[in-house]
Amino acid sequence: MSWTRRLLVVLVALAAALLAAPAAQAHEERPVTLPDGSGSVPVHRAGEPDLLVCKSDRADFERRISGFPAKLRARNLELFDRCRKSGYRHLQQAVDKVGRPGMNIAILPGLYEEEPSLPRPTGECARLKAPNSQLGYQILSYAQQKQCPHNQNLVAILGKKQLQIEGTGAERTDVVIDAKYQKLNAIRADGSDGIYFKNFTAQRTTFNSLYVLAQDGFVIDDVLTRWNDEYGFLTFASDHGLYKNCESYGNGDSGIYPGSASDINDGYGYDVPRYSIEITGCRSHHNMVGYSGTAGDSVHVHDNEFDHNMGGASMDSAFPGHPGLPQNHARFERNLIHDNNADYYPYVADGTCAKPPVERGYEDGVVCPQISMPPGTGIITAGGNWNIYENNWIYGQQRAAFFLSAVPAFIRGENALAKQVDTSHHNRYAGNHLGTDRAGRSRPNRTDVWWDGQGDGNCWQSDTGPSTPRSLPECGQARGAVSGRTDRLVGEPVKLAQLLVCADYNVQARRLPAGCDWYGARGIERIEVQIALGVALVLVLVGGVVLWWRRLRHSRLAAAATLLGAIGLGLDVAGATTGFASSCLPAVALLLTGAWWTGIGLVLRGERPGLGWTTMVLGVLTLLDAFDKGVLMIPWIPIGPAWVRGLLGVIWVVWAVVASARHGERAVRKRVDPGPGADVDADAADRHGGDGTGAGADTGSGSTDSGPDTHSGSDRRSAPDRDRS
Repeated sequence: MSWTRRLLVVLVALAAALLAAPAAQAHEERPVTLPDGSGSVPVHRAGEPDLLVCKSDRADFERRISGFPAKLRARNLELFDRCRKSGYRHLQQAVDKVGRPGMNIAILPGLYEEEPSLPRPTGECARLKAPNSQLGYQILSYAQQKQCPHNQNLVAILGKKQLQIEGTGAERTDVVIDAKYQKLNAIRADGSDGIYFKNFTAQRTTFNSLYVLAQDGFVIDDVLTRWNDEYGFLTFASDHGLYKNCESYGNGDSGIYPGSASDINDGYGYDVPRYSIEITGCRSHHNMVGYSGTAGDSVHVHDNEFDHNMGGASMDSAFPGHPGLPQNHARFERNLIHDNNADYYPYVADGTCAKPPVERGYEDGVVCPQISMPPGTGIITAGGNWNIYENNWIYGQQRAAFFLSAVPAFIRGENALAKQVDTSHHNRYAGNHLGTDRAGRSRPNRTDVWWDGQGDGNCWQSDTGPSTPRSLPECGQARGAVSGRTDRLVGEPVKLAQLLVCADYNVQARRLPAGCDWYGARGIERIEVQIALGVALVLVLVGGVVLWWRRLRHSRLAAAATLLGAIGLGLDVAGATTGFASSCLPAVALLLTGAWWTGIGLVLRGERPGLGWTTMVLGVLTLLDAFDKGVLMIPWIPIGPAWVRGLLGVIWVVWAVVASARHGERAVRKRVDPGPGADVDADAADRHGGDGTGAGADTGSGSTDSGPDTHSGSDRRSAPDRDRS
């Protein structure tokens, strides 16, 4: 790494340290390693069950199966008779009897509350020593889970290999496993390679309905999860996984969460040997987010529907403690991602989410968002690499179809300088159907792309609609081909400020950041508008009142340039609002502001060369920034023009104020000094740049100091002439 790039990395890391909110833990688990990949995706077994689970009330059972097709009804009656004689009344009892790999458990229609597992821990289980998570639960080791399986789990499946658990109902809602908000997990499968779940519902937990941890081989088939504080399905540190035909809703984080999927494709480009987890045929709706995955690596997500959440899908590198960071190699294709515009943050603001879970009203549509995220967004990538988003239908999003931002590595606990800019790179958005549904009807997104500008090799399809920035690198036909490719080490400063403000969210403390429109801020309340308005006021005061009035008001060029600048600053404030952020207005505002600085720089350079040339450089940088945002992102530069422009702008403001103040002091001295020849000396000094060091009057520059002379003809004579007279 060259010394210049190393210096930039240091600056980026320092800027990120200032702009990053304290890291939160979305999911905390004991230290685990990823599987070795020697397993396989299990296959459904259709033979006779080895173990049966049912309830004992025959009348209730017959009522539940009364609407089944005749053949299925007869089969369930047969299984019920067998279960009454030799089966179990609770799923956990059957799991405990599994004595060899490859056994099948059949659960007959009914409501399973697993009453023996519900009581609070007692004895040694109530005194386990383990670290606490930020959410308050203990992070238990595997040995502690074995010792006390129901401290956190309604049903604990620990170390059972090739186990199949299947409901025998006509629909997945015929078998319901209900934790009644008394357990962290409804079902936990831990170290149980080859497990197969099919045809049932799990619900109402203080964390996850169905949790699969540290497994090589699992299938989730036709399972419904709902009404959980965090996740519907959580699979973590696993390989050879398959979700199919599943559904999830009413979850405070995501319906589907393949976190820390096996990082088998690290080091590859777009072409990979295989994916660790496949998700297909599922629907995830009315959650905080439909799909999410910190370190969701090597996941193939296709032919699903994510709708009516706050966000459709999200993957990130923002939380420490997840193997496989930074996130990489997710592939999304042929998914329906639409109408993800729910806003559940008011339930946090009004105190609903501060109540015990059983009192919150999850069953009536309440969701308590666990982390910060931009509502109204289709796919969010917060610090990911080599992801492919192709041939998806993304429409009806009130914020953006695609949202891409970087996450510095220290957020996830990695402090090496070389890692601080290791996201987001080589994300490909191509061939998607933006703003139209499958029937071809127009359902536009407010913005198709929101990007902070950081990263190398990111590209978008050429037919994107409104975007911020307006100019985007375009994807070629071949994966990896990019037109207008950029490699920025850091995103745009105003967008980083927005992310900083918006990240300061805490559901437990009921802290919703002021200034962030994710949580309802509008107009002047938004941090972007506040920044634009603050900058405009400072520049109007310094450039329009102080500098122009004291030094430039007699110059027509300066007057015209200042008028353009005032218009540009006004448009900049308007362009910071939600309605215009993805339009051409921000670039036009920069164009006019750049013309202002360039014009007054031309006027100033004759009498104040240093300030004049600095002002012109500032104008050129602003024009470059307008070109960068509105026409073509400038390649080969490690940071955007906005960073240099902002730093130079601070220097310019101070310099302009000092120069104008000194000019005012000289004018006062000229009026009050009665000494012989003082008025002439002051006038001469003024014509020579104001401090006696100028290069002479510049009559062609439009300088105010070479404007009309108010002295009499005798006063314009030299001192010797006056003496002679």
